[in-house]
Amino acid sequence: MCLSAEVNFVASAVIGAVGVATLSHTRHPREVLFAAMPLLFALHQFTEGFVWLGLEGYIGELAFKNSAFLFILYAQGILPFLMPLAVLLIEEVPWRRRVIGWITGIAAVFCVYMIWGVMAFPTECYAEHRSIVYKNSVTENIWTVLLYVFVTCGALILSGHFVVRMFGLLNLVGLTVVMIVKLYAFSSLWCFYAALLSVFLYWQFRQRNISVSGGFRDGKPVEQAQGTG
Repeated sequence: MCLSAEVNFVASAVIGAVGVATLSHTRHPREVLFAAMPLLFALHQFTEGFVWLGLEGYIGELAFKNSAFLFILYAQGILPFLMPLAVLLIEEVPWRRRVIGWITGIAAVFCVYMIWGVMAFPTECYAEHRSIVYKNSVTENIWTVLLYVFVTCGALILSGHFVVRMFGLLNLVGLTVVMIVKLYAFSSLWCFYAALLSVFLYWQFRQRNISVSGGFRDGKPVEQAQGTG
């Protein structure tokens, strides 16, 4: 996949507009974090646009380094905690909440470790085959990648909401493909892929297929859906 600053900025604008619209359809505070995912991904892609500008020499070294740091801090440290937390907040089925809660706890420890790795150890940033590579000796290895997949996609796939499960399965497919084809650009390519996928969350919130504390979920009253989860 060939990416560039222009691609990141255009994607950021489109996904950001969808993200604002998605947030406008939330009806409960617990929905906000999950509904905010498209907007957060849009801001993330906007940041990587500046990383591309730095690699191409259009901005100064300090701006380039700060942009790369912000991108990798969110991608590797913050996102793998926010994703399961967002799922936990909207989950209604008790046994699913317990399991996702455990995953969120693991994700919190993983988040601290990854933030420490990003802040304490240097991260190389360079372009290879029109993709950005972020190379950190602590955060970029097969074990952290596998744990990353577990905490992000695991919580999504275990959700009682159909749309969330589909979002998780599609992300798992994308993660697997990136690991096989371009593991060296894992953080950049998966975040771009997940950002594009996140736009379909608008339709789901618009149709109220996600609802907490009353209302409907997957076409059924929440009370009934809990009994079938």
